This record gives sequence, structure tokens and C-alpha cells, in this order.
Amino acid sequence: MEIRYVGGPTAVLEIGGVRLLTDPTFDAPGDYPIGDRALTKTAGPAVEAASLGPVDAVLLSHDQHPDNLDRAGRDFLASVPLVLSTGSAASRLGGQVRALPNWTSVTVGGGLEVTGVPAQHGPDGTEHLVGEVTGFVLRGDGLPTVYVSGDNASLDVVREIAGRVGPVDVALLFAGAARTPLVSGNLTLTSEDAVAAAEILQARYVVPLHFEHWAHFTEGRERVAEAFAGFGDRLRLLSPGDRTDLT
Repeated sequence: MEIRYVGGPTAVLEIGGVRLLTDPTFDAPGDYPIGDRALTKTAGPAVEAASLGPVDAVLLSHDQHPDNLDRAGRDFLASVPLVLSTGSAASRLGGQVRALPNWTSVTVGGGLEVTGVPAQHGPDGTEHLVGEVTGFVLRGDGLPTVYVSGDNASLDVVREIAGRVGPVDVALLFAGAARTPLVSGNLTLTSEDAVAAAEILQARYVVPLHFEHWAHFTEGRERVAEAFAGFGDRLRLLSPGDRTDLT
């Protein structure tokens, strides 16, 4: 399995002959409106959408926030045969966007099973403010088991997933302790919670995503590296544009 980090929540996953892309974000730095507020992007992608090559499916954790699906990302969806996301995203976006409810699965390519799993984008009781979000588990005969957290802030959710899926080979954890005035609390995992999530999942490898390139993330690369200091080679803290082979 190979992972290429594009920036923010966006990465290319190559597994079992299938190419997947997480949460497409390809816009330039700047302010991006969300309701009567704006999120500020501080860095653009390391890889332009036009140079990615063919993608078999997009794993879209949610569509309602520009740091997970921006304008260029929305344009990119039209070039992909399948987009797996939430029911609300499928209703809003239409086209090739397919709802993948929690604990249902779809097969992509010759044998990669993609399962929708829960995600909670903030503290308990904030779902009506932040909207519906999903994570994903990838599995297949002879393939590693991969967890893609999406914007999940709840360790209880991670425990539920671990209880049903068991240990994972690779955990792609959206971290960064994102915060906005809309919600009192973190919208994504803190660095310490990301470490706890990796241990709950008994992950062989951890690839942090979505901890930089946006001003509302309160814990960046240095804090993530510090928290995972004891993980050694289990941690793959990629720089934008980097690849790692986890086979």
C-alpha cells in the first residue's frame, strides 16, 4: 500500500490496484466563507489536481466545510466515477456521489471492500451544528486493513470501530485539534487523542492528516511529532508531496 500526502485532509491511497483520494482540497490559500464566517487556508496543495492521474473513487468524509471539500475539489469530483460519502452529501451533491451509511460496504475494483464507519465532528451534542460526517474502513483478501477517520473527535467512536473491526494495519487520523467559535470544544482529534486512537486500534502504522494548512487548527506538525515520539517507524508523518510505502 502506498500513500501520497497532498495537503490538509487530502491524500492518494493506492491499495490492491485501486487508487483512492481522501477529501479533495486543491484551492489556493485565502479566506473561504462558511455561513457568516470564513475559514483561512494558509498553504495550497503540494500536488495539483490535474497531475494526480486517474482516481477510482473519492472517500469524502463530508461536503459542508471548505477545508474538506473546496471549490476545486468539487470540480474534481466530476472526473471520478464514484464518490462515497454521507447521505446528506449525496443529497446535496448528486451525480456520482453515493451514500455509504455506517456499517454498509461497497466493493471497489477487483476486491477492495470500503465500509462506512461512524465519525463525530465535535463534542457530544454538537451534531446539529457541524453536520453529518463519516469515516471509512478498507479491507480485502490479502490486503491491509485501513482506517480513515475523517473529521472525528471522539475516542468513544474509535472504540466502537475497533470493537467491530479489530486491529488495523494503517490508521489515517485527522488530527490538529481544530477549533472554531461555532463549537465549544475540539472538532478533530488532539495529538494526544490521536495517540490514544492509534493504541485503541492497535495500528501497525499511523499516518496523520488534516493537522496543518488551515488557521483553525491549533496543533500543528511539531505537536503531532512530539505526541507520537515513542512510535518510532510506526509513525509516518509525511511532508506535503511525500509518499510512503506501507507494504
